[in-house]
Amino acid sequence: MTYVSPSLLSADFANLQRDVEMLNESEADYMHIDVMDGVFVPNISFGFPVMKAIAKYAQKPLDVHLMIVDPQRYVSQVRDCGAAIMNVHQEACTHLDRTIQQIKQAGMKAAVTLNPATPVCMLEDVIHELDMVLLMSVNPGFAAQSFIEGTVAKLHRLRALIEQSGSKAVIEVDGGINAQTAPRVVEAGADILVAGSYVFSAQNPKEVISSLKSLQK
Repeated sequence: MTYVSPSLLSADFANLQRDVEMLNESEADYMHIDVMDGVFVPNISFGFPVMKAIAKYAQKPLDVHLMIVDPQRYVSQVRDCGAAIMNVHQEACTHLDRTIQQIKQAGMKAAVTLNPATPVCMLEDVIHELDMVLLMSVNPGFAAQSFIEGTVAKLHRLRALIEQSGSKAVIEVDGGINAQTAPRVVEAGADILVAGSYVFSAQNPKEVISSLKSLQK
């Protein structure tokens, strides 16, 4: 089964409650929340007050993706916003193992993201500790970018690392997911698809989510 985590970065911020409630009624498995600081990535999205507002109405687990410097400083705040998964970038963590342990001790699932230029081997020494690995299939910071083709081969390498290590981590892919790219990344080993503009720009977002859910490896 393929899981879907629609990205609220592409939602209508003036009607955020409406879009959250639409996702509640859909087959989505998670709600993906992209937090950007304008430093680690060249954009600013939303912070903890908006996350708390989303959590007030969300009936799906919050999949929080921190595209920020020093994410370990905010473990307790992310937990207090109701996050089920806290996702940090390998490139943003000087002491990645320590950050993973802090996330787990706070009661959340620990996830690590790799940017397109970061090789899978960077996770060799922590893969057994992770609940999820997110591969960025675009350069992070903006919605509605084109899929980076090298992601497919990278997915195969990550799947091999997970199987060889005995890790139970699932693989999430974020960026450029649509009707053409989604089947390819699922076939290559993705478990969870993050889709933003593809979902929220559709005439019927629930149907798009359902179509992604139906993809088989």
